[in-house]
Amino acid sequence: MAPIPTPSAQPDDAPDAYVGLAGEAAERLARARGWTTVRSLAPGSIITMEYLEGRLNFEVADGTVIRCWRG
Repeated sequence: MAPIPTPSAQPDDAPDAYVGLAGEAAERLARARGWTTVRSLAPGSIITMEYLEGRLNFEVADGTVIRCWRG
């Protein structure tokens, strides 16, 4: 039987800390803190709902992060 894969670790980081930052600055900071995938989305974007370990999602309006969540 094949071993069960161990999910990669994700940074111990509070998503709320990115709210209010400029989108590009927030993305650079997230990558510097170890997030492997950073996704910026416009408000109301249609996205898939699968959870991806190590991904940080930003909802960006007028160049500013208004919402942030893991996965």
